[in-house]
Amino acid sequence: MDFRTQLINASAESYEKFLPHISVDTVVFGFDQGSLRILLLKMNYNKEWFLPGGYVGKNEDTDEAVKRVLQERSGVKDIFLEEFAVFGNPQRNQQSFADYPDTLWNKQRFISIGYYALVNYTHVVPQPDALSETCQWVDFKEVAALNITMDHRKMINKALQVLRERLSYKPIGYNLLPEKFTLPELQGLYETLLGKKLNRGNFYRKMKNMGILLKLNEQRKGGAHKAPDLYKFNQDAYNNILQEGLNTW
Repeated sequence: MDFRTQLINASAESYEKFLPHISVDTVVFGFDQGSLRILLLKMNYNKEWFLPGGYVGKNEDTDEAVKRVLQERSGVKDIFLEEFAVFGNPQRNQQSFADYPDTLWNKQRFISIGYYALVNYTHVVPQPDALSETCQWVDFKEVAALNITMDHRKMINKALQVLRERLSYKPIGYNLLPEKFTLPELQGLYETLLGKKLNRGNFYRKMKNMGILLKLNEQRKGGAHKAPDLYKFNQDAYNNILQEGLNTW
């Protein structure tokens, strides 16, 4: 069965299963050795790249919907998700389905709730769904050159902007770093996300003042310099600040 037939057949079912005019899309960030990555899929029929997204069931909470959609479309599950913006341009999805009938479910007007997710890059094996050619990690620096569908480029840029703003009062790192890490590795993550260098002394002091780091009696072995100390997150303190916020950055 070709893609067009698949999509048209799915359209009738979608009218029965999902709420009209509401969708969810997710910007999944991964971090790998100083590189920020985005999880993207490529459509079978027009080869455009897009974010993992989908529709909300008639009796489904939006937070539940985005978790389900993310797992169905990319194989990703059990990750931190946070809502960051709503996208409601009346023509946001018309061009991508211009050669389909106006009755096609996907061609209707949808207001999309945007979420961002933070994951450990090494823990995710992307899996494309039936409507996608591929699902893969893309270096953030390469995204600009891709043919990205609808307003998903705007979503990516907005998600990164909001994430950077939230770094001022919420901790980041638990979902992006290995369980044990060094302070230079943590600083490298923040610098990658912020797109700028940070003063080492100020960074270390502010992170330690948050009370979310536990120093281990271990060092990172290897390299020509003195082995740096290893840390891990105090999960209870981390989760508390994640929920309540802390204006220390």
